Amino acid sequence: MTKKAVLQLGALTCPSCMQKIENAVKNHDGVENVKVLFNASKVKADFNDEQTSAEALADVVTKLGYTVEKVKVKA
Repeated sequence: MTKKAVLQLGALTCPSCMQKIENAVKNHDGVENVKVLFNASKVKADFNDEQTSAEALADVVTKLGYTVEKVKVKA
């Protein structure tokens, strides 16, 4: 089933950070769509919850060196 995750990040400082995060999340198994909102410091992603989880997506971002402050999931 497809769910939507919203990850609230610590402040993003440059557009290349945004691109780096977007590419990493997009290439994670189960991710169907991803958009990083630079000014809001958020990642919005649609994912298949049978293949991954919002927490796993947060882990991808954290491993890149960025802070995930909050994770929300919508059905």
